[in-house]
Amino acid sequence: MATAVGLMRSNVPLEDFTTWRVGGPAQWLLEPTSVNETLEALQWAQQEHLPCRVIGAGSNLLIHDDGLPGLTLGLRKLQGATIDADSGVVEALAGEPLPTLARRAARAGLNGLAWSVGIPGTVGGAAVMNAGAQGGCTAEWLESVRVTPLQGGESFELSSEQLAFGYRHSLLQEDELVVLSARFRLDPGYDPAEIIRITSGNLSHRTSTQPYTQPSCGSVFRNPEPLKAGRLIEDLGLKGSRIGGAEVSTLHANFIVNTGAATAANIDELIQRVQQQVEAAHAVRLHPEVKRLGFTEAA
Repeated sequence: MATAVGLMRSNVPLEDFTTWRVGGPAQWLLEPTSVNETLEALQWAQQEHLPCRVIGAGSNLLIHDDGLPGLTLGLRKLQGATIDADSGVVEALAGEPLPTLARRAARAGLNGLAWSVGIPGTVGGAAVMNAGAQGGCTAEWLESVRVTPLQGGESFELSSEQLAFGYRHSLLQEDELVVLSARFRLDPGYDPAEIIRITSGNLSHRTSTQPYTQPSCGSVFRNPEPLKAGRLIEDLGLKGSRIGGAEVSTLHANFIVNTGAATAANIDELIQRVQQQVEAAHAVRLHPEVKRLGFTEAA
């Protein structure tokens, strides 16, 4: 275990590990580049009786200003993917970026991931959250995941059916399991130029309608179907509302952006303000998509 332990860093600010650019320090941080390093780190945390949390690209994450005790495993460097253009089978490690995988699949003439090109997340995060956009979602194409217990132990495989997927939800959000890799089964035999065109179009649409130039977590709230969270917020005139450096985006009301000096507390308070005002006006409780770490109370 000397390999993984030797790569650990202490007291590392986590603002550089989230797309919101906020968050206090990790007591211990490790960014493994292999499955073995990941398993070793989990075993070490168990032996040291330390709490352990796993983060990916930090694109759907709010970390408390006080930081996180114990071990934080950042899996964004756990990258790699193999693509079989004939069968459509794609195997990817948990930290593989979704946009990278989407582009590679498109070049191989595989249909199924074009919707994900604008999501600044990882394969592991997509599996946990059942990430989706542009009418597509992870559950439609994910065949299985390889996971390991957060407390350490042997890895094993779970099928898509076992993950109990729902809207922005999977069993992985309840069970203390770490995604190591995922297998997708895409549709092969498409013209690569056409899939690349669709993929590029999806990215252009997202960047033109969402505040991509400012730090955010993407959509803050789940849509209370058939209603849209962004529309409910916008109709109340909440675009541009601010607490400290946190602001409800003037471009898309379901985004909260860091205008430059926001704290996690600012963002958390603004989330609650939006929830309260929407609930008071529409009798609808908006539920955040964003995962909160280091907070004791529920949003």
